[in-house]
Parts: sequence; C-alpha cells; structure tokens
Amino acid sequence: MYDKGSRGFWHIRLVLSFAAVVVFANLHAMQPLLPELKRHFALSELETSWSYAIGTLSLGLSLLFYGALADAWGRKPVLAVSLIGMLLSTALLTQADSFTSLLVLRALQGFCLGGLPAVAIAYFGEELTPSAMFSAVGFYISASSLGGISGRVLAGWCAESGHWVWVFYPLSLLSLLLVLVFWRLLPPVQHFQARPLSWRRAAREGWNHVRHQGLLLTFLLGGVNFAVYLNQYTYISFVLSEAPYHLSSFWIGLLFLTYLTGTVGSALSARIAKRLGQLAAMRAGVYLMMLGTFCTLVPQLAAIVAGFFISAFGFFLTHSLATSLVNRQAQTAKASASALYLVFYYVGASSGGLWLHPFYSAFGWPGVVLASVLGYTLALWLCAKLQRQLAAVEVQQH
Repeated sequence: MYDKGSRGFWHIRLVLSFAAVVVFANLHAMQPLLPELKRHFALSELETSWSYAIGTLSLGLSLLFYGALADAWGRKPVLAVSLIGMLLSTALLTQADSFTSLLVLRALQGFCLGGLPAVAIAYFGEELTPSAMFSAVGFYISASSLGGISGRVLAGWCAESGHWVWVFYPLSLLSLLLVLVFWRLLPPVQHFQARPLSWRRAAREGWNHVRHQGLLLTFLLGGVNFAVYLNQYTYISFVLSEAPYHLSSFWIGLLFLTYLTGTVGSALSARIAKRLGQLAAMRAGVYLMMLGTFCTLVPQLAAIVAGFFISAFGFFLTHSLATSLVNRQAQTAKASASALYLVFYYVGASSGGLWLHPFYSAFGWPGVVLASVLGYTLALWLCAKLQRQLAAVEVQQH
C-alpha cells in the first residue's frame, strides 16, 4: 500500500482530487444559469430548475449501478468509463439548442458523473495506508467543494460574457485534460479483489441497510437537509435576478462562494463532535441552517449573503458527521451503505424543488423560508429519533 510521501500517494491524491474538481464543476455549473435559462426558454421556475435537478437525480441513481460494477470490474476501469462518458456528454452539451435536448444531455452527463463519488473512497481505502488515506480523503472532500464553487462561478462568468452554453466549452477542455492526467498518472491498482457481479447481492445489501433503523434515519436526514439547502440557492437565484437586485449571472455565481464556510464546517466537524457529542453537533448544524435561513428575510443583499455563509457552515457540519455515522453504524457492506446514503442525498437534492416551489409561488422568498424551516424541523425530529435509536443500541450491546 502507498504511504504518505510516496510517488503513488501523490499521484492518487492529485488525480482523484483533480477529478473531484472537474466532476463537481460539471455537476453544479447549471445552477447560476437558471434565471438566464428561464428567460431564454420562457419557462416557469420549476420547469427551469429541472435542467439542474435532472443531473443530480441521474447521478444519485447511477451510484446503485457503479458500486456493484466497481466491485466486479475494479475501481480504475469504472473510473475510466465514467470520466470518458463525462467528457463526451459535456462536449455534446455545447450543441444543446432546445430545452428538451438540454434535459436529455444533462441526464446523460449526470449518470456519467457518478463513477467518481461511487468509488473514490473505496479506492483510497484499498491503495493507501490508513494515515495516507485520512490525508487524501480530506484533500478530496475539499477539492469537491472547490469544484462546486468554481463550476458555478465559471458558469456565471461565461453567461455574462456571451451565452449560457459557452460554459460547456471550458468544462469540456477541463474534462479532456482530466482524462489525459488520469491515463498518464494514476498508478496501477495493487490490492483490489474482485467479487462476481451480482445484482441480487447488491439489492440484498441495500435492502438490509434500509431495514436498519439507524441507517435509514441517517439516510433520510442527509436527503432532507440537502433537499432544502441546495434548492434554496436555486430560488434565491431567481429572486436576485429580479427587482430590486437585478443581479447578472456573474454576480449570482459569486453567491456560491458562501460554500467556503462549508469547507470550514467539514474540517471542524470532528472537533465539534468531540466537544458536543456527534448527535448534538448534528443538531447544532441544523439550528445554524435555520438561523442562516432567517437572516435571508432581511431584504439587504449583505444579510442574504451572510445568511448563506451561516447555512453553509451548518449544512456541511451536519453532512460530514452524518457521513461518518453511516460508516460507524454499518457492520457489513460499508461501501454499499455509503453509496446508499449518497443516493438519498442526491435524490433529495433533485426533489427539494418540488417541496419549495408551491411555497415560492404563493408567497415568494418568505414562502421558501417557511418551507425551509418546516424541512429543518423534520431534520431535527430525525436527529432526536436517531439519538434514541443509537442509545437503545448501546444499551443492547452492554
């Protein structure tokens, strides 16, 4: 196994972290373009939001496919197929000339993007020593956050400079560069042990995880939080593009720099959990998301931005702790449990707009705040129920 400081360690960390930047830049680039697409195609907010949501939905569902395939074929072949598919689908998006073609190609792109999140952590675990893996995973998560930010900012700048479709040209070039770097630098796999491809076994493992009450509550918590948090950005983009703000796509793209406090929240999550306890820290994250949401009711732009900074810290704090809690609760098939958490996570991201939209249509942004608070109240209930479940398990074990 590769240890910290070895050539193999540096190459694995570099390639998979660069892949995280490019993959999540491709996934999230559509979000600041939504007001522009709404005007261009003369659509409602809900219809427009599907150009973004269809990508997260197909990515989430693809994890069920890639996880089982990677156990049979190996991590590197699945990554190669996924990244080449990402390159081709992103290049095809440069030719999207109707909303229908945009949706179809975004669904294809989202499916292709799922290979990396499905296998990256397992790849690190198989090829790196424990200390090297800890370092590489932290770098990978930071790169994922950076990719989400940079894709949105790049999209806003491209739309400001000419046309919304222009963003797919630099993203195609980045995807091509990634494929070349992947092909040239990622070292051969040394410790992968193939399992026969069995969709029945994969389905059985998934069903066992869903039947585990603690895991199911954690899955639901991740999905509910992301459903509200991510889609707040979608609807605030529509708000800020209209009176009295009239922000362009470029400035809306800069709003996503608020994700930077999320990187801090992820980095501090272990310390906060050590001080407060894991479930108390997760509840604190939800309360911070509520606080940030209430801040956005103040109609000044500075207050809205501050609210999203607060919410980002709270969301990524809770998300990081929920991710580790999945690994702690799953006694077998841990990779399958982590993948299933991400399925709930991304399906939540895709469906959150369906929850927020009726409130937005009826009451505008205050309606989104109301719907968000209701969603976060459900998250707090899930936290309380999860705490009781974990306490009961501890009593049984002793």
